Amino acid sequence: MLSQILSIVVDYAWGMPLLILLVGGGITLVFYSRFIPLVGFVHAIKLVTGKFHHKDEEKAEGQLSHFKALMNALSSTIGLGNIAGVAVAITQGGPGAIFWMWVSALIGMNTKFFESTLAVMYRGHDYRGEVQGGPMYVIEKALPKQFHFLAIFFAVCGLIGTMSLFQVNQLASMSETYFSVPPIFVGIVSSVFVAYVAMGGVRRIAEITSRLVPLMCVLYIISAISILVLKSDLIPRVFLSIFTEALSPSAVGGGVFAGILIVMKVGIKRASFSNEAGIGTASMAHSNAKTSEPISEGLVAMLGPFIDTIVVCTMTALVILVTLDPSSYGTDSGVVLTTRAFESVFGVLGRYFLGISVVLFSLTTMVGMSNYNEKCWNYLFKGRSFFKENSFIAFYAITILFGAVSASDDVVNLLDIGFAFMAIPNMMATIYLAPKVKVELLKYKAKYLS
Repeated sequence: MLSQILSIVVDYAWGMPLLILLVGGGITLVFYSRFIPLVGFVHAIKLVTGKFHHKDEEKAEGQLSHFKALMNALSSTIGLGNIAGVAVAITQGGPGAIFWMWVSALIGMNTKFFESTLAVMYRGHDYRGEVQGGPMYVIEKALPKQFHFLAIFFAVCGLIGTMSLFQVNQLASMSETYFSVPPIFVGIVSSVFVAYVAMGGVRRIAEITSRLVPLMCVLYIISAISILVLKSDLIPRVFLSIFTEALSPSAVGGGVFAGILIVMKVGIKRASFSNEAGIGTASMAHSNAKTSEPISEGLVAMLGPFIDTIVVCTMTALVILVTLDPSSYGTDSGVVLTTRAFESVFGVLGRYFLGISVVLFSLTTMVGMSNYNEKCWNYLFKGRSFFKENSFIAFYAITILFGAVSASDDVVNLLDIGFAFMAIPNMMATIYLAPKVKVELLKYKAKYLS
């Protein structure tokens, strides 16, 4: 019965109103900004690599460099959504879902610029006096008082949406299927690791993620490129299927228009789960950046959806589509399907190599998500008596154990519901406050991008 309830709720949550808010609102922001953020793409790379610095940056509030803030954000976005989530998208919506993931990501780059800029513009402080930001602080500081309840609503939904259920669930699924490791053991080890990192606060999280994220990205991309080189003759056909199935889907039932809506919904949902543009999570990580120029961190944040979806998700999608025939998918989905794709080329070595990638991707995402979850926890409870650090760590460790032994569909639906309800207040605030961002953007453009 719980599975049925979750399935019904997620269908309503991800209905047409939310798609209009995410995609329509995102397109509105693209035209409103006149593509100016995209002009700053190269400038964003210079900020991340340290080739460009603003004056008096060292005196600014914040705990992390631009690079560490981006790695902290990517630690939660580049994860099993890129390995398992893409496979879920293909099995649910066919190759055409990938096209809508791309569209969502390109729009999401601009959306993430706006929401992350706002997170720095309207930073606050938690009960310990540390600089924090995110949609709840933006809503509280910048929206009229009658809308302040949305800050609490976002934080409550954030406690659900930023649990690491999917990551540990897929890690446990792979470990049990291929290595006969019991899910509960995976849950215990994962919860202990995440608890240790969480005890060190945002700085320890940044140190761990700034080392592991670049490593896992390079290893995974190299392995995916190796497969694509070996199967290069099939790539043109796969790209053609992605575009044709996006606009005339045969992988789902119903008429053409109904089919396009289903595939579009799958692509946008999985892109949102993967790169989190419009959801508001990444802005919580970028708000910790040590900068006095909010626009600069917005530009850095814009790189997230590009790296996550346009690069890494596309690699996974192409690997699956060039190695496996859709008729051979059977009941396999998620990480199991991606593992089969790697095995088809590398044999048993593919299983072990992807196993390493899954461990790295899942653990870094669990760490990144714990940071977001704690921010929502502290915003709601403000360190009151029972609800301090140790209580949060215990709560989060229990959710990881729960995710390891739960059904995959239930985990995906629960997180999708959390993400959907987080997106509503975040996008409303972002669109409402867009004029304030544009004023700052024009000043920044005249000063640094002219």
